[in-house]
Amino acid sequence: MRSPRRCSRNGCPRQAVATLTYVYNESTAVVGPLAAFAEPHTYDLCEPHARSLTAPRGWDVVRHEGEFEPPPPTTDDLVALAEAVREAARPAPRPPEEPHDRSHADQSHSTGRRGHLRVIPPNH
Repeated sequence: MRSPRRCSRNGCPRQAVATLTYVYNESTAVVGPLAAFAEPHTYDLCEPHARSLTAPRGWDVVRHEGEFEPPPPTTDDLVALAEAVREAARPAPRPPEEPHDRSHADQSHSTGRRGHLRVIPPNH
């Protein structure tokens, strides 16, 4: 399951709400709303780190003035959630059982489960 993007700062467990981009040729750090996709050379930040970011001497910081809000759920998030629920509902595999009666040991069909479906052997 895909989890929400987290702050890029080491040790920070908070959810990212902003994206930091450096414009090197203009000596500028830009902190804006969270980008739709994680991109190379950008950094996702939580609100406290986005608000407190400072730049090196001689650099400017351009910061989004509005509220930083977590991104709304996407259909990808809903699909990932549904897949996680399906996976959690799947029963754990059972160890093979020893047959009690050797005459039934050679049967090639057995009853079993797969997700929410049950396999029923054909009648002999």
